[in-house]
Amino acid sequence: MEIFDLFDKNRLPLDRTMVRGTKVPENCYRMVVHCIILNKAKDKMLIQKRLEEKRPFPGLWDFSCGGSSISGETSCQAVEREVFEELGYKYDFSNERPAFTFNFTEGFNDIYILSEDVDISKLKLQETEVEKVEWATKEQIFELLDTKKFIPYRKELIDFIFALNTTRTIRPQ
Repeated sequence: MEIFDLFDKNRLPLDRTMVRGTKVPENCYRMVVHCIILNKAKDKMLIQKRLEEKRPFPGLWDFSCGGSSISGETSCQAVEREVFEELGYKYDFSNERPAFTFNFTEGFNDIYILSEDVDISKLKLQETEVEKVEWATKEQIFELLDTKKFIPYRKELIDFIFALNTTRTIRPQ
């Protein structure tokens, strides 16, 4: 049983929790994290295909990895755990901040972006969640979106991720 911390609209802890699979209480929010791994040239994203049994979005392609933070975790602890659990890739996020955060109905989604030339043949994928991983260009991701084989993110979000060209700021470098 996974337990999630709950936050108010200003992202302050409420000293309340919820159990995975239950409805988020009104005026409460949970924290989700994603890690997007771009290659060093920043022209390809590591994407994962979710298992057919994995809910929600069974069998669809997604960002490199992600999931809900569990009770007591900070955002960077949660993303570090998710990267290791889903990909078997160890990265120290203790000095990282999310590149950006977007809100969804039930919470906050912190997006971390790494620029790493990961050898996918050396990854140890989480057997209960991830079918496979591949490197994909923005255009390949758009094609997966068009054919409804990718989680239905907006194309503008994918454009934004590739356009950031950095892990720590939205300002040009």
